[in-house]
Amino acid sequence: MRVGANSDSELLARIEDAGINASAPPQQRLLDGWLLRFSPGAAKRARCINAVAPGVLPLPDKLARCEAVYADAGLPVVARITPFSQPPSLDAALEARGYLRHDDTEVQLLCDLPLLAVPAGGGLSAERIGPVRFAQIAGALRQAPLALREAHAERLANAPVPFTGFLLKRDGELLACGQHAIEGDLVGLYDIYTAQAVRGQSLAGRLCIEMLNHARSLGVRHAYLQVEADNAPAQAVYRRLGFAKGYAYHYRIREGA
Repeated sequence: MRVGANSDSELLARIEDAGINASAPPQQRLLDGWLLRFSPGAAKRARCINAVAPGVLPLPDKLARCEAVYADAGLPVVARITPFSQPPSLDAALEARGYLRHDDTEVQLLCDLPLLAVPAGGGLSAERIGPVRFAQIAGALRQAPLALREAHAERLANAPVPFTGFLLKRDGELLACGQHAIEGDLVGLYDIYTAQAVRGQSLAGRLCIEMLNHARSLGVRHAYLQVEADNAPAQAVYRRLGFAKGYAYHYRIREGA
């Protein structure tokens, strides 16, 4: 993985930090420079190893300790591999240890946020709500089990950065949802989801415009989001808004976990 050649490396490093902060669950601990997370929810970024610093332990010893910690927690070991992971040899070491690659993801950027035009017509309205209520509504829209909704709500309630939820409706019917997290002059877009029955109507793009314009009104300069590399419909939506790839990451999960 390589940081995008046309992107500012300092900005990308700040965005990586902001993404880690925005996904912080209450269940986490440090182990020799690595941030270990244990949220029982569905989001891998809230239940994985973030290798943020090299530490002093030999890598095989550190991995063995991590595996023991996750075994005690009753969770599979998931490691998030980014251009910033320490040590840089971590990806190869995990592969050699039997960890399989999953969920190639792009972190995309929109710098110097413009004021985006809101498409006219359609009878659409946007509503802003608090993060805990958002977790319940978004979970219901996704038909997520109650336990996952509660884990999501717990994470948002304890987040170190402020989240705001957005609902897109027509005549009171919920069509799409999303939320943003603001840290300084950065805004991250998260949990963008369109109801199955109304997909293909540019609703996700319309919702993103509402979120980005709101963030801009609060003084935000740059936006980022995370999207799976093979999610062509979402990629097209974000490209139309002006987002471009900044860097990529993926996960490593032990075979059979």
